[in-house]
Amino acid sequence: MQVLSRNQNKRQAIYLTLVFSFSTWCWSASDSLSQDKSVRPGINAPFEKPTPSEFLEKFEVESREIFSKRNEIVAATKIEPGVTIADVGAGTGLFTRLFAKATGPKGKVIAVDIAQNFLDHIDSTCKAEQLGNVSFQLCNQESCLLPPNSVDMVFVCDTYHHFEFPAKTLASISKALKPKGKLVLIDLHRIEGISTEWAMKHVRANKESVEKEISASGFKQVDAPEIGLKENYFVVYRKEMP
Repeated sequence: MQVLSRNQNKRQAIYLTLVFSFSTWCWSASDSLSQDKSVRPGINAPFEKPTPSEFLEKFEVESREIFSKRNEIVAATKIEPGVTIADVGAGTGLFTRLFAKATGPKGKVIAVDIAQNFLDHIDSTCKAEQLGNVSFQLCNQESCLLPPNSVDMVFVCDTYHHFEFPAKTLASISKALKPKGKLVLIDLHRIEGISTEWAMKHVRANKESVEKEISASGFKQVDAPEIGLKENYFVVYRKEMP
C-alpha cells in the first residue's frame, strides 16, 4: 500500500477544499441568479393602474371567503393595542381599516401596495371613517420597502402568489419585522381535483411549497388558526433570530 507523504496529504486536502469551494460557489451563484428572474412574469399587470371601484366588486363581497371571514381572521391574529402592522398587498384596504380599529389610536397600520391607485383609495376611505393611524408605502416587485425593525406584524392575504421575487420580498419582510415579529399568511390552496380551474392556473405553488420557501427565509411556523376556511389556508410564522 502506498503511503502518502505529509506534503502530499496537504496538497490533496487543499485540492479537495478548492473543489468543494468552487462547487459551492457555483451552486450559490446559480441560486442567486434564479432570484433575479420573476417566478411569475406578468401576474401583476392588472394592478399597475387598477380602478379601485372595479376591484371592490371582487374583493369586498360576501361570495369571497376572505371577506365573509374577515372578522374571524382579525380575531385570530390576536392583535394587541398599540402594535404596528404592515398590510402587504393591501388592495382596497379591507384589512387595513379593520386592523386600524383593532390596534387602537396608539397603534399604527401601514398599507403597502404596488399600486398608488389602491393606496389613494385606502387613504380616502380611512379619512371617511376617521382612522388617523394609517400610513402608506408604495412598494415594488422585489421589496416591501419598509424601514428595518419597524413593524410587529406583517399581514399577507391572497398576495403571496403575486410575489414575483418571493425570496427577495421575504427578505425585505424579515428585515422590516422587529425581533420575534410575526408574519401572518393567508393564501389560496392549489390542490389538484379540489381547487377551481382558475386557482390551478392562477396560483403558482401549493401550501407545502410555500411553507418551504418561507421556512428557508428564516421564519418558523407557530400557529395555524382554524376558522373554517376552505379555499384558503391560514398560517402564522415567527421571525427567527440569527
